[in-house]
Amino acid sequence: MSLVIPAGTRYCVRCIMNDVADPAIAFDDRGVCHHCQRYDLLRSTRLISGAAGEAALGRLVDRIRRDGRGKDYDCIVGVSGGVDSTYVASLVSRLGLRPLAVHLDNGWNSELAVSNIERVLKRLSIELTTRVLDWEEFRDLQVAFLRASTPDGEVPTDHAISALLWHTAERLGIRYIMSGMNFTTEAVSIADWSYGHSDWRYIRDVHSRFGRHRLRTYPHFSLPYLMWVNGVRRVRTISILNYVEYDKAAAMKHLEQELGWVNYGGKHHESVYTRFYQGYVLPRKFGVDKRYGHLSDLINAGQVAREAALEEVKRPTYDPELQLEDRRYVIRKLELTDAEFDTIMAAPRRTFREFRNNYETVRRLRRTVDRLRSVGLYPK
Repeated sequence: MSLVIPAGTRYCVRCIMNDVADPAIAFDDRGVCHHCQRYDLLRSTRLISGAAGEAALGRLVDRIRRDGRGKDYDCIVGVSGGVDSTYVASLVSRLGLRPLAVHLDNGWNSELAVSNIERVLKRLSIELTTRVLDWEEFRDLQVAFLRASTPDGEVPTDHAISALLWHTAERLGIRYIMSGMNFTTEAVSIADWSYGHSDWRYIRDVHSRFGRHRLRTYPHFSLPYLMWVNGVRRVRTISILNYVEYDKAAAMKHLEQELGWVNYGGKHHESVYTRFYQGYVLPRKFGVDKRYGHLSDLINAGQVAREAALEEVKRPTYDPELQLEDRRYVIRKLELTDAEFDTIMAAPRRTFREFRNNYETVRRLRRTVDRLRSVGLYPK
């Protein structure tokens, strides 16, 4: 399904964000939304292009090589099988770095994602290490988030990925994590769409209220640990795609032609659960269609025309027959009944603010990092 946009909805004059997709949206006197204003404000601190980008990237690569001398690897690349992380693996290989690829298997990988990872890394001669989550623990945490009735059902995966990368870097003495996160295609940030990726206090409170099993092996990290691994161990996450002219369509073409990568359809559809959660649960229960944010970013990056984006969001989030197939599969895999899932979908919506959280602290830390980026003291 797609969002029902009634007549009279107010749209940004530049992107496709509107007051239905984001009820908290604000506009200036020109009709430009606060998401576009934020994009303009942060662009110079997050992106560096042209000759300046090449020079900055060269200095960064030199530093990574220098700090990695005498070690088996000089950086880590988290891989999911999707476009961004796969392109990062290709880019760092072409730059002559020596990455270790790290993958989190949460039980929801599509067959295509698995084959993409194996095929690409083999061609790039990059070693892969995979952490397989304890399924009973992880299933319990995912169901807890569904029962919590917040739109943050992808947080358990995202937090575990970050924890795995930080822990692996610390254990192996590697100072650089090369991330597929990038400002060009992921600038829109709305806490009410999804919050908690770095907030273990929030995750723990949701699980304490709605979970049934102890999380004995689930990878996690606290904010004090994050500050220690950054401040003392000096491990840095590098959004390397912010140092190049990152064109999503061109990246996919390169991966397909040069590395045999196969397109999986939509953003983050390399995971069956993510495909279902973003394409079925979020629009139907929470009125959230993340395509509005993704496409608005591409409009601001000059990679998609606004008219084409408006046509795209009129279409279903993904194939309706596949949605029903995914629904049956997800319900069965999570060991729910149809009635239990329907009750979850019909339950009153909550937000992370109704649980213990570190939102204000996380927001202050992000602002601090943005200030450090603006003066060149933290990587883009």
